[in-house]
Amino acid sequence: MRRIDFQFDMVRYDLSSRVRVALRRSRGTCFPRLSRMSRLLQLGVLGLLFTPLLHAAEVANLTNGFSLRHDHHQGVGTTTRLYMSADDAAGYIDVPTADIEGFEPAPPELSDAATPSQKPQDLQTIVSAASSQHQVDADFIASVIHAESANNPRAVSPKGAQGLMQLMPGTAGKLGVKDSFDPTENVDGGVRYLRELLLLYNGDMIKALAAYNAGPQRVEQYKGVPPYRETHAYVARVIKDYNRKKLAERKQEASAQTHQAKSTKPAITQTAANSAAGNE
Repeated sequence: MRRIDFQFDMVRYDLSSRVRVALRRSRGTCFPRLSRMSRLLQLGVLGLLFTPLLHAAEVANLTNGFSLRHDHHQGVGTTTRLYMSADDAAGYIDVPTADIEGFEPAPPELSDAATPSQKPQDLQTIVSAASSQHQVDADFIASVIHAESANNPRAVSPKGAQGLMQLMPGTAGKLGVKDSFDPTENVDGGVRYLRELLLLYNGDMIKALAAYNAGPQRVEQYKGVPPYRETHAYVARVIKDYNRKKLAERKQEASAQTHQAKSTKPAITQTAANSAAGNE
């Protein structure tokens, strides 16, 4: 099986509000090429990237068929400002009012459901197994799950997507997933679909994420990330979380190496001292 793996190198949000992530390549391993986001992200979206998503109170249904979860909204001229939390300063997304069909209360499944989220340890085991079987990086899988369902195996989107990796019934059927609310089945099917997309786009992580969110036909139509705010925000959110995991991993490895170097130094000094004493 062809291996698809990821190795973090650098992430930067430049002044043009484009998200760029460069991944280092290594001999013998297939790493994804990350294309640049095809459109400028709104300043409100950038604010969102640095603010953890809180419980959404309502959903804005857009004319392009997508929806945006948010806490509350406010009209600003011909624009509607969607605030991501009760604190207006925490982050927002500006959307042309003409692009919004209407608002409705946010469904409880993703954030307010009585069913608790999957236990971290159980989910980690499931993700690790899927990663090993399908050769897709575990951190990448975990970041997609977090963005899709906030780790809630009973999550249901307004469009009908279900489970941890938010599989649409039709997609689940094609993948052979009989119960989308079964964490193991859902993750296995979702990871297989992610792998298919990564292979389809020659390891291009941006296109694969965009296709997972908006559909391969839209990526083909627009020759890249489609011009949907939800998709841009989704791709950026997954990348941010994935890179955060890799940064933490890198820091942990550096700390371990430093600790190991410090612990071996006294032994070397002692050996040198014993050698000198023997020469006398």
